[in-house]
Amino acid sequence: MLDDLRELYQEVILDHGKNPRNYGQPEEVSHQADGHNPLCGDRISVYLDIDESGVVRNAAFDGRGCAISQASASLMTEIVYGKTLEQIEHLFHQFHEMCTSDKGVALDDSFADELDRLQVLSGVRQYPVRVKCATLAWHTMNAALAGDQETTTE
Repeated sequence: MLDDLRELYQEVILDHGKNPRNYGQPEEVSHQADGHNPLCGDRISVYLDIDESGVVRNAAFDGRGCAISQASASLMTEIVYGKTLEQIEHLFHQFHEMCTSDKGVALDDSFADELDRLQVLSGVRQYPVRVKCATLAWHTMNAALAGDQETTTE
């Protein structure tokens, strides 16, 4: 059963890595930032269009990197669409905890579906160097929201 789950997670990561959703720079962007993981060379640009009420109306990315960084960015852009800035911040913290904590993480039920989808990336916590691959897009999104043009995993 555990092997089946691992295989499913790998398939989802490979699918999003090879066929990323929301890939490319949209015409209308209110926030953007570039992220870089110097350890492995992954580079991601995140583009957000946030309306006047603070809701994400479009999320996209481009860049190059490993399947984990591409899959994470692809999933992130799908998940943050339609969310408020407060919800995005909460999801970021939950996702980061999921990827870095060895103890059981108390996940927020209000985002159960979103966190279930992100669970495919939780295995990176067993490989600390891969945590940066999984969280690069999320840190880049936070930089864009903070008005920073660039961020790094270092």
